[in-house]
Amino acid sequence: MTRTRKQNIIPKEQAVFWMDNDGTWHNEHGKLEHPKIIKYFNQSIQKDDKGYFLCQNIDDNVEEKVYFPYEETAVFVVDLVKKNAGIELTLNTLDTIALEPEALYIKADALFMETDAHLIKFTQNSLAQMTAFLTDTPQGLALKLGQAQTVIREK
Repeated sequence: MTRTRKQNIIPKEQAVFWMDNDGTWHNEHGKLEHPKIIKYFNQSIQKDDKGYFLCQNIDDNVEEKVYFPYEETAVFVVDLVKKNAGIELTLNTLDTIALEPEALYIKADALFMETDAHLIKFTQNSLAQMTAFLTDTPQGLALKLGQAQTVIREK
């Protein structure tokens, strides 16, 4: 016999933690500092049609989904590595994806990549790593990988 698990859903208005515009977690006491808690939160991020949430199993019978407030996005590039002709991005969720040059854009001095699944923002550290692949052109800032050059659009 299959048992149905109970699902506790906490709306973002009732969440006791949130993420700021730089991908930093906070609660009522301030910025979260413990690396293991931050890693756990980041790797627990999921998304559905209602937004981003953290999901955890309370016990064998209960799953809790906590929708949390965030500013523009809850997904951030935290590291990148040059791979062959491209760049592999490591996200705060610990997922890795390929950089898609045509999906990049600049908004308010921040770099973003928009995919079907997520709006992804580059952290200050990952943006500093990206400078090795950026060049100024008469058309604007461009990503240069080998001989290929893609102008990054602005929003």
